[in-house]
Amino acid sequence: MLNFMIASHPVVSAAWLHDHLNDPQVVVVDCRFALMQPELGQQQYRTSHIPGAYYLDLNRDLSSPVGQYGGRHPLPDPEEFAAKLRVIGVDSEGLNGPTLVVAYDDSRLAFASRLWWLLRYLGHSNVAVLDGGFTPWQAAGYPVTAELPTPQTGNFAPQQQPEQLVDINVVKARKDVPNVILVDSRESDRYRGEREPIDPVAGHIPGAVNYPWQEVTNEQGYLRPTVEQRDRWTEVASAEEILVYCGSGVTACVNLLSLELAGINKGKLYAGSWSDWCSYLEG
Repeated sequence: MLNFMIASHPVVSAAWLHDHLNDPQVVVVDCRFALMQPELGQQQYRTSHIPGAYYLDLNRDLSSPVGQYGGRHPLPDPEEFAAKLRVIGVDSEGLNGPTLVVAYDDSRLAFASRLWWLLRYLGHSNVAVLDGGFTPWQAAGYPVTAELPTPQTGNFAPQQQPEQLVDINVVKARKDVPNVILVDSRESDRYRGEREPIDPVAGHIPGAVNYPWQEVTNEQGYLRPTVEQRDRWTEVASAEEILVYCGSGVTACVNLLSLELAGINKGKLYAGSWSDWCSYLEG
Protein backbone atom coordinates (compact mmCIF):
# COMPACT_ATOMS: atom_id res chain seq x y z
CA MET A 1 0.00 0.00 0.00
CA LEU A 2 2.86 2.34 0.86
CA ASN A 3 4.62 1.90 -2.48
CA PHE A 4 1.39 2.13 -4.44
CA MET A 5 0.48 5.45 -2.88
CA ILE A 6 3.88 7.02 -3.46
CA ALA A 7 4.20 5.78 -7.01
CA SER A 8 0.90 7.47 -7.86
CA HIS A 9 1.66 10.79 -6.11
CA PRO A 10 5.25 11.85 -5.28
CA VAL A 11 4.30 14.11 -2.38
CA VAL A 12 3.65 13.39 1.30
CA SER A 13 2.15 15.63 3.95
CA ALA A 14 3.72 16.42 7.32
CA ALA A 15 0.95 14.43 9.01
CA TRP A 16 1.65 11.39 6.85
CA LEU A 17 5.39 11.57 7.50
CA HIS A 18 4.84 11.99 11.23
CA ASP A 19 2.80 8.77 11.22
CA HIS A 20 5.52 6.89 9.30
CA LEU A 21 8.71 8.25 10.90
CA ASN A 22 9.52 4.89 12.47
CA ASP A 23 8.75 2.84 9.38
CA PRO A 24 12.00 1.00 8.50
CA GLN A 25 11.13 1.32 4.83
CA VAL A 26 11.18 5.14 4.99
CA VAL A 27 14.39 7.21 4.81
CA VAL A 28 14.08 10.97 5.40
CA VAL A 29 16.62 13.37 3.88
CA ASP A 30 17.14 17.00 4.87
CA CYS A 31 18.17 19.02 1.80
CA ARG A 32 18.17 22.53 3.26
CA PHE A 33 20.67 24.82 1.56
CA ALA A 34 21.30 28.50 0.82
CA LEU A 35 23.09 29.39 -2.41
CA MET A 36 24.63 32.54 -0.94
CA GLN A 37 25.51 30.88 2.39
CA PRO A 38 26.59 27.35 1.46
CA GLU A 39 27.25 26.24 5.04
CA LEU A 40 23.91 27.43 6.40
CA GLY A 41 21.88 24.34 5.52
CA GLN A 42 24.15 21.96 7.36
CA GLN A 43 24.30 24.33 10.34
CA GLN A 44 20.50 24.39 10.46
CA TYR A 45 20.40 20.61 10.22
CA ARG A 46 22.84 20.17 13.11
CA THR A 47 20.74 22.55 15.21
CA SER A 48 17.34 21.04 14.46
CA HIS A 49 15.91 18.54 12.00
CA ILE A 50 13.18 15.94 11.60
CA PRO A 51 14.05 12.93 13.80
CA GLY A 52 16.00 10.30 11.90
CA ALA A 53 16.67 12.55 8.91
CA TYR A 54 20.04 12.40 7.18
CA TYR A 55 21.59 15.44 5.50
CA LEU A 56 22.65 15.69 1.86
CA ASP A 57 24.38 18.90 0.80
CA LEU A 58 23.71 20.46 -2.60
CA ASN A 59 27.36 21.23 -3.29
CA ARG A 60 29.03 18.22 -1.68
CA ASP A 61 26.49 15.44 -2.28
CA LEU A 62 23.91 16.41 -4.91
CA SER A 63 26.51 17.86 -7.30
CA SER A 64 30.03 17.14 -8.52
CA PRO A 65 32.95 19.62 -8.61
CA VAL A 66 32.58 22.55 -10.98
CA GLY A 67 34.63 22.55 -14.18
CA GLN A 68 35.12 25.00 -17.03
CA TYR A 69 31.89 23.79 -18.62
CA GLY A 70 28.93 21.83 -17.32
CA GLY A 71 27.41 24.55 -15.15
CA ARG A 72 27.54 25.53 -11.49
CA HIS A 73 26.02 22.30 -10.17
CA PRO A 74 27.06 19.37 -12.39
CA LEU A 75 25.33 16.10 -11.58
CA PRO A 76 27.14 13.90 -9.04
CA ASP A 77 29.04 10.83 -10.17
CA PRO A 78 26.42 8.03 -10.11
CA GLU A 79 28.60 5.53 -8.27
CA GLU A 80 29.83 8.03 -5.69
CA PHE A 81 26.30 9.23 -5.08
CA ALA A 82 25.03 5.64 -4.84
CA ALA A 83 27.60 4.99 -2.11
CA LYS A 84 26.23 7.95 -0.13
CA LEU A 85 22.69 6.63 -0.55
CA ARG A 86 23.73 3.24 0.78
CA VAL A 87 25.20 4.88 3.90
CA ILE A 88 21.83 6.44 4.70
CA GLY A 89 20.03 3.14 4.23
CA VAL A 90 18.48 3.41 0.77
CA ASP A 91 17.72 0.05 -0.86
CA SER A 92 16.91 -0.40 -4.53
CA GLU A 93 15.04 -3.54 -3.56
CA GLY A 94 14.09 -4.94 -0.19
CA LEU A 95 11.82 -7.48 1.40
CA ASN A 96 8.96 -4.99 1.16
CA GLY A 97 10.12 -3.25 -2.01
CA PRO A 98 12.44 -0.29 -2.54
CA THR A 99 13.02 2.24 0.22
CA LEU A 100 10.74 5.25 0.21
CA VAL A 101 12.94 8.35 0.32
CA VAL A 102 11.24 11.53 1.57
CA ALA A 103 13.15 14.74 0.82
CA TYR A 104 12.53 18.11 2.44
CA ASP A 105 13.98 21.60 2.54
CA ASP A 106 12.83 25.07 3.55
CA SER A 107 13.04 26.70 0.13
CA ARG A 108 9.79 25.87 -1.66
CA LEU A 109 11.19 22.47 -2.72
CA ALA A 110 14.16 23.97 -4.60
CA PHE A 111 16.65 21.45 -3.21
CA ALA A 112 14.36 18.58 -2.22
CA SER A 113 13.25 18.41 -5.85
CA ARG A 114 16.87 18.04 -6.95
CA LEU A 115 17.15 14.89 -4.83
CA TRP A 116 13.72 13.73 -6.07
CA TRP A 117 14.89 14.06 -9.68
CA LEU A 118 18.32 12.52 -9.04
CA LEU A 119 16.85 9.39 -7.51
CA ARG A 120 14.44 8.95 -10.40
CA TYR A 121 17.29 9.52 -12.85
CA LEU A 122 19.18 6.71 -11.10
CA GLY A 123 16.19 4.39 -11.42
CA HIS A 124 14.71 4.83 -7.94
CA SER A 125 11.11 5.97 -8.42
CA ASN A 126 10.00 5.46 -4.82
CA VAL A 127 10.77 9.01 -3.75
CA ALA A 128 8.61 11.88 -2.55
CA VAL A 129 8.97 15.45 -1.35
CA LEU A 130 7.55 16.76 1.93
CA ASP A 131 4.84 19.27 1.10
CA GLY A 132 5.62 22.62 2.70
CA GLY A 133 9.00 21.56 4.05
CA PHE A 134 10.53 22.03 7.48
CA THR A 135 8.82 25.21 8.72
CA PRO A 136 5.26 23.81 8.51
CA TRP A 137 6.53 20.64 10.19
CA GLN A 138 7.70 22.74 13.12
CA ALA A 139 4.57 24.90 13.07
CA ALA A 140 2.43 21.78 13.41
CA GLY A 141 4.24 20.93 16.64
CA TYR A 142 5.85 17.79 15.28
CA PRO A 143 9.12 16.68 16.92
CA VAL A 144 12.56 17.95 15.96
CA THR A 145 15.97 16.94 17.21
CA ALA A 146 19.69 17.73 16.99
CA GLU A 147 20.60 14.06 17.35
CA LEU A 148 22.44 12.68 14.31
CA PRO A 149 21.26 9.35 12.92
CA THR A 150 23.65 6.42 12.71
CA PRO A 151 25.04 5.30 9.34
CA GLN A 152 23.23 2.41 7.69
CA THR A 153 24.09 -0.25 5.13
CA GLY A 154 21.72 0.05 2.23
CA ASN A 155 21.75 -1.88 -1.01
CA PHE A 156 21.38 0.81 -3.66
CA ALA A 157 22.32 -0.03 -7.24
CA PRO A 158 22.07 2.92 -9.65
CA GLN A 159 20.36 2.33 -12.98
CA GLN A 160 20.68 5.51 -14.99
CA GLN A 161 17.74 6.65 -17.11
CA PRO A 162 19.51 8.60 -19.87
CA GLU A 163 16.23 9.56 -21.55
CA GLN A 164 15.56 11.94 -18.63
CA LEU A 165 18.67 14.05 -19.29
CA VAL A 166 19.97 16.29 -22.09
CA ASP A 167 23.21 18.20 -22.60
CA ILE A 168 24.03 21.38 -24.51
CA ASN A 169 24.41 19.56 -27.81
CA VAL A 170 20.96 18.01 -27.56
CA VAL A 171 19.47 21.37 -26.59
CA LYS A 172 21.07 23.04 -29.62
CA ALA A 173 19.84 20.29 -31.92
CA ARG A 174 16.31 20.00 -30.54
CA LYS A 175 15.23 23.41 -29.24
CA ASP A 176 13.91 24.70 -32.57
CA VAL A 177 12.33 21.43 -33.69
CA PRO A 178 8.54 21.71 -34.04
CA ASN A 179 6.67 20.30 -31.04
CA VAL A 180 9.75 20.52 -28.80
CA ILE A 181 9.44 23.06 -25.97
CA LEU A 182 12.40 24.60 -24.14
CA VAL A 183 11.42 25.85 -20.66
CA ASP A 184 13.43 28.41 -18.68
CA SER A 185 12.57 27.97 -14.97
CA ARG A 186 14.18 31.12 -13.59
CA GLU A 187 12.44 34.27 -12.35
CA SER A 188 11.01 36.34 -15.20
CA ASP A 189 13.43 39.25 -14.81
CA ARG A 190 16.39 36.89 -15.12
CA TYR A 191 14.77 35.25 -18.13
CA ARG A 192 14.37 38.67 -19.76
CA GLY A 193 17.99 39.53 -18.95
CA GLU A 194 17.06 42.50 -16.74
CA ARG A 195 18.86 41.01 -13.73
CA GLU A 196 21.56 38.36 -13.37
CA PRO A 197 22.83 37.94 -9.80
CA ILE A 198 24.95 34.82 -10.30
CA ASP A 199 26.04 34.04 -13.85
CA PRO A 200 28.42 36.23 -15.90
CA VAL A 201 25.98 36.66 -18.80
CA ALA A 202 22.33 37.74 -18.61
CA GLY A 203 19.50 36.54 -20.84
CA HIS A 204 18.07 33.20 -21.88
CA ILE A 205 18.54 30.47 -24.45
CA PRO A 206 16.95 31.59 -27.73
CA GLY A 207 13.53 30.05 -28.21
CA ALA A 208 12.91 29.30 -24.52
CA VAL A 209 9.60 30.06 -22.84
CA ASN A 210 9.45 31.13 -19.20
CA TYR A 211 7.76 29.14 -16.43
CA PRO A 212 9.22 30.43 -13.13
CA TRP A 213 9.75 27.59 -10.68
CA GLN A 214 8.27 29.53 -7.74
CA GLU A 215 4.82 29.25 -9.35
CA VAL A 216 4.73 25.54 -8.47
CA THR A 217 4.17 26.34 -4.77
CA ASN A 218 2.39 29.05 -2.82
CA GLU A 219 4.18 31.57 -0.62
CA GLN A 220 4.08 29.16 2.32
CA GLY A 221 5.91 26.52 0.29
CA TYR A 222 2.95 24.18 -0.26
CA LEU A 223 2.42 22.69 -3.69
CA ARG A 224 -0.49 24.18 -5.57
CA PRO A 225 -3.37 21.76 -6.23
CA THR A 226 -2.98 19.22 -9.01
CA VAL A 227 -5.61 20.94 -11.15
CA GLU A 228 -3.54 24.14 -11.02
CA GLN A 229 -0.40 22.21 -11.97
CA ARG A 230 -2.25 20.86 -15.02
CA ASP A 231 -3.65 24.27 -15.96
CA ARG A 232 -0.19 25.79 -15.72
CA TRP A 233 1.16 23.53 -18.46
CA THR A 234 -1.89 23.60 -20.77
CA GLU A 235 -0.07 25.34 -23.62
CA VAL A 236 2.76 22.79 -23.74
CA ALA A 237 0.93 19.62 -22.71
CA SER A 238 0.74 18.33 -26.28
CA ALA A 239 4.46 18.80 -26.93
CA GLU A 240 6.48 15.78 -27.95
CA GLU A 241 9.36 16.76 -25.68
CA ILE A 242 9.87 19.37 -22.94
CA LEU A 243 13.46 20.38 -22.17
CA VAL A 244 13.72 22.16 -18.82
CA TYR A 245 16.53 24.33 -17.50
CA CYS A 246 17.19 26.99 -14.86
CA GLY A 247 20.41 28.62 -13.69
CA SER A 248 22.33 25.47 -12.79
CA GLY A 249 19.98 22.49 -13.04
CA VAL A 250 18.58 22.70 -9.50
CA THR A 251 15.31 24.65 -9.46
CA ALA A 252 14.42 23.25 -12.90
CA CYS A 253 13.66 20.08 -10.95
CA VAL A 254 10.75 21.87 -9.27
CA ASN A 255 9.21 22.36 -12.71
CA LEU A 256 9.90 18.72 -13.55
CA LEU A 257 8.06 17.76 -10.36
CA SER A 258 5.18 20.02 -11.44
CA LEU A 259 5.06 18.32 -14.84
CA GLU A 260 4.94 14.95 -13.10
CA LEU A 261 2.07 16.10 -10.87
CA ALA A 262 0.27 17.37 -13.98
CA GLY A 263 0.59 13.93 -15.58
CA ILE A 264 2.94 15.15 -18.31
CA ASN A 265 5.81 12.67 -18.53
CA LYS A 266 7.83 14.35 -21.28
CA GLY A 267 10.13 16.54 -19.22
CA LYS A 268 13.90 16.26 -19.51
CA LEU A 269 16.53 18.14 -17.51
CA TYR A 270 19.26 20.20 -19.14
CA ALA A 271 21.50 19.73 -16.14
CA GLY A 272 24.11 22.36 -17.07
CA SER A 273 21.35 24.90 -17.69
CA TRP A 274 22.04 28.60 -18.26
CA SER A 275 25.34 28.49 -16.35
CA ASP A 276 26.61 25.91 -18.84
CA TRP A 277 25.10 27.60 -21.89
CA CYS A 278 26.54 31.01 -21.10
CA SER A 279 29.97 29.57 -20.33
CA TYR A 280 30.32 29.02 -24.08
CA LEU A 281 29.30 32.66 -24.77
CA GLU A 282 31.94 34.32 -22.61
CA GLY A 283 34.77 33.87 -25.07
